[in-house]
Amino acid sequence: MIKGPVDHVVVVGAGLSGLSAALHLLGAGRRVTVVERDMLPGGRAGLRTEGGYRIDTGPTVLTMPDLVEDAFAAVGDRMADRLELVRLDPAYRARFADGSQLDVHTDGAAMEAAVEKFAGARQAVGYRRLRNWLERLYQVQMRRFIDANFDSPLQLLHPDLARLAALGGFGRLDARIGRFVSDERLRRVFSFQALYAGVPPARALAAYAVIAYMDTVAGVYFPRGGMHALPTAMADAAADAGGDFRYGQTVQRLERSGGRITAVVTDRERIPCDAVVLTPDLPVSYGLLGHAPRRPLSLRHSPSAVILHAGTDRTWPDLAHHTISFGAAWKSTFRQLTRTGELMSDPSLLITRPTATDPSLAPPGKHLHYILAPCPNTTIGPGVHEWRELGPRYRDELLGWLERREMPGLGAAIEQEGLVTPVDWSAQGHAAGTPFAVAHTFPQTGPFRPRNLVRGTTNAVLAGCGTTPGVGVPTVLISGKLAAQRITGPPVAPSRRTRGTAV
Repeated sequence: MIKGPVDHVVVVGAGLSGLSAALHLLGAGRRVTVVERDMLPGGRAGLRTEGGYRIDTGPTVLTMPDLVEDAFAAVGDRMADRLELVRLDPAYRARFADGSQLDVHTDGAAMEAAVEKFAGARQAVGYRRLRNWLERLYQVQMRRFIDANFDSPLQLLHPDLARLAALGGFGRLDARIGRFVSDERLRRVFSFQALYAGVPPARALAAYAVIAYMDTVAGVYFPRGGMHALPTAMADAAADAGGDFRYGQTVQRLERSGGRITAVVTDRERIPCDAVVLTPDLPVSYGLLGHAPRRPLSLRHSPSAVILHAGTDRTWPDLAHHTISFGAAWKSTFRQLTRTGELMSDPSLLITRPTATDPSLAPPGKHLHYILAPCPNTTIGPGVHEWRELGPRYRDELLGWLERREMPGLGAAIEQEGLVTPVDWSAQGHAAGTPFAVAHTFPQTGPFRPRNLVRGTTNAVLAGCGTTPGVGVPTVLISGKLAAQRITGPPVAPSRRTRGTAV
C-alpha cells in the first residue's frame, strides 16, 4: 500500500483499466481526476462513427460481467441501471476447413448434446469432464493467482499452488485438453484462447485454460449499443460519483519531489495530485516515470492483429454473432505467428457480426462485420514501414479467403470499411505494434509479470494489460481494481460478529 497522503488521485487514461481504477478509488472516498487524450472514454475499447455505422475499434468479446458489476457496486451503482447485456447463444460458431461446424454453447447440457451430435458420445463424456476441470481450475486460480497483487514470488507458496499443480495447471495446455477430448476440432475450440495470452497451445501452461472457462462456461455477452457502451456506462457512473474527467488532454510529463509524483502536466494544464495511476502501454508509462525496471530477459510481446471493419449492404445468415473460421493448418499457424514472423499461410479468423444482436449499429438494412486476423508483432514480423505497403495487399488477401470460405461476394457488398494494421497500433503507442501487450510466458506471468509498482516512485501505480494480471477485458478490469487497492489498501472482510447482519 502506498504511504503518505493519497486524497487526490489522477488516473491517466480512460480505458477500461483506468475507469475500473477510478470507480474503485471513488468508492473508497478518494477524489479522482481522469485525464484522457481522446474526446471519449474507452482507450483500446474505442468507437468510430462513419456513414451511420457505429464501429467498435477494440475488443468484441465480453465475459465475466460480474467484474463489471463489482466496478459499479464500488460507488453504490448497479450495472443493470447503466448497461443492458445480451447473453450470446451460441457464444461462438466454430467452422472448420472440412466443412463441419459446431455451435459453442455455455449451457452445459446444450453443449454436451451439441458435442455428441458433432463428434460422438465418447467426446461428449470427455466434454463433461473437461467442463468440470475448467470450473475447478477457475476456482483455484481466481482469488489467489489472478485477483491478487504480488510483491514477491514467495506469495505463490500457498496450498492453492499445490491444488493448481494437482489439477495439471503446470502442464501444457494442448496436451491437457487432449486428455479430455481427442477430436482435433474440439481441442482447437478449447485451446485457441491461448492466442490471447500470446503463447501457442502446445507451449502454453494448462493454467491458461481459465480463459476457455471464461469463454465457454461463464458465458459471452454483448452490450446493447456495442462494446463501447461499456466504457461509456463506466465513465458516466464515475462522473456521477464525483469523478472529474479531462478529455482531449495529453499527459506530457510528471512533476516529482524525490520519489513522489506531485503533479501531472498535460498539454493544457498542471494537475497537482497525491498519487497517480498510469494506464498507457508500459513503454509510455515508464517514459513518464523516467525509469524502466531491469529484467534479466527482454519482454516478449504477443502477436498483433489486422482488423477489417466492413459495413455492407448484405449479410451472411450462416454467421453467428462470433464465428471462428479455422483454417486447415494449426501448429504451423502458431509457429508463424510467434516464431518465424510470417503472415498466416492458412489463416484462422475471428468474424464478428454485431448487427446480428443489435441492428441499430448500422443504417437500416445494412450490416456490420469485424474480421480479426492474427499477425506477428513488429519485433519478429514485418515492421511498421513494411506494413504501410503490405496493409492494402493483405486486405485483398483477407477478402479472398473470406469470399472462398464464409462470405461470398463480400468485396462487392462493402460500402464502408476501415483497415487496422500494426502501423495503427504503433501510432497509438503500443509496443511491438500489438494491442495485446506482453505475452503470458511463464517468466511474464503472476509475480514475474511487470509489477504495478515501479521502484524509484513511491506513489505511482500501473494498470492495464501490460501489468498484473494480464491481457483481456476481465483481467484489465481487475488490474484497475488492484491498482486502486495499492492506494486505498485491500477491502476489509466483515468480521464474524457483523457478517450477514443488517444495519
